[in-house]
Amino acid sequence: MNEGVYYLQKGVVCLTIEVALLISGVSVAFGIFAGISNLRRNQKLDDKKDATEMTTVIVKLENIGIGISEIKNEMINVKNDIKESRERLIKVEESAKQAHKRIDALEKYKRGGDLSE
Repeated sequence: MNEGVYYLQKGVVCLTIEVALLISGVSVAFGIFAGISNLRRNQKLDDKKDATEMTTVIVKLENIGIGISEIKNEMINVKNDIKESRERLIKVEESAKQAHKRIDALEKYKRGGDLSE
């Protein structure tokens, strides 16, 4: 009878080992599933974050580009203003030169010289 009890206990031990292996296998499978799910979720969150950051960078670059265009336009306007000022200065210098010649001629005439010189 000891042998029968031994076999019965041996069968219970085998059944307990099979249940333990089954529970272990289910636990491993659930752990793998949970890990993969977390990886996918984290990847989606990372993708959203990257997209948001990239959009922000693109908007900032566009604003910088607009600012550069405005600066170029202002530089063109400044160059045109300088060109106009230079032309005016040349005309003023020519006029002043002619005025000095006339003043010199008047001074000579006042001293008793000839105005035709």
